[in-house]
Amino acid sequence: MLTADLAMSYRRGNRISPRYLQSDDPGHLQTAADLTLIVAQHRGRRRAELERALDEYIGVGTDYKILRGLIKLLTDRCEFETASAKDPAEIRHALFTKASAHHPIISGDELRQSLIAEAAIDLECSSEEVMAGLYADLSGNHMLVAFEEMSALDLLDRYNLAQAQALLYRCSEMRLWIEPQEAGVIRRVFAEIKAFRLIHAIKGNPATGYDVQLSGPISIFHRSQKYGIQMAVFLPALLLYPGWRMLAEIGTKTGSVFFELDSRQTRLRSHYVTDDLKLPIPLLAKLLEDFSKMSGEWRAEPNQEVIDLGESAFVPDLVFIREGDEPVYLELLGYWTPRSLNERLKEFTRAGFNNYAIAASEEMRCSRDAPAQLPPNVIIYKKSLNARELQARLARLTETIV
Repeated sequence: MLTADLAMSYRRGNRISPRYLQSDDPGHLQTAADLTLIVAQHRGRRRAELERALDEYIGVGTDYKILRGLIKLLTDRCEFETASAKDPAEIRHALFTKASAHHPIISGDELRQSLIAEAAIDLECSSEEVMAGLYADLSGNHMLVAFEEMSALDLLDRYNLAQAQALLYRCSEMRLWIEPQEAGVIRRVFAEIKAFRLIHAIKGNPATGYDVQLSGPISIFHRSQKYGIQMAVFLPALLLYPGWRMLAEIGTKTGSVFFELDSRQTRLRSHYVTDDLKLPIPLLAKLLEDFSKMSGEWRAEPNQEVIDLGESAFVPDLVFIREGDEPVYLELLGYWTPRSLNERLKEFTRAGFNNYAIAASEEMRCSRDAPAQLPPNVIIYKKSLNARELQARLARLTETIV
């Protein structure tokens, strides 16, 4: 993605839009192809050499921010490594220790070569390897060992998407309106929201469609940068699905503006690949595995339902079943605040829905304020959920479920 200084947008009234490139423009396509070729030609060479070549290409033109944006997306696909026979810090320590006995070394190449040879013997490598690795850990000396190439058209598409994503770094709230459609599509959209751990509230039903409210990064002061990235990387996932409209409120120095988008647009293309719906969070997969190994009356299964709570909807992650009892539905919260958790609990109270459990991680709490007076349905954990403790909690919950 792009850094904030490379983002470009324009305003009309209270609406804001990214500055897109025409992906079929011959000039832009040639530029994208040239930059991709420069990076590809520098495989096996130092980062400083690549940066020098790219700076020469940029020159003093007027498209500086566009070129830097394209370069940022290309270098994100590069893998750099420290290329040295020995740890550079170890090489420096060995060589500088020997040199300190002859300080100051003002002249005399013979002494210099002798010290390098002595250090090489101690390090069990050659003198050439000592000199090559002396500062190999500096960023400019890192070697380009791999580059995931893409076509010029794909690079321009990725640039346009990145400009749209950059607006969401300053999002205070995103609203999604999802049309009534196939239940499987609805479930997948909700699964994407949960996979990116976004704070959300869902209203509606299959007949009328759904109104989804997503809290944005600038509405959360604690860990806002990390959460903002989650909001941005959700956008390509949303683009995979039909039948939605988005309105994102963006904070600026002069007040809020709005970024609109819908599924009928043709400018933005997602680079994500639609796959079979899987458990998006490893913690849930581990919980299922742990439950399967335990002896007991409860069994755990991935949930496939969207539960209608009247005014709102509930999308659990797992369902726990025991013969003779109501099923208990578990939702694993992503990022959360005490306020968002309390709002979720009010939804259950208004609907008279009791057979649920909410699990919230302390590490993903986006507020310095701790929640208070939580019902037994809420489980606060530090790093992982303990299956045995959860089984005991389920048994206690069933006693209170009517």
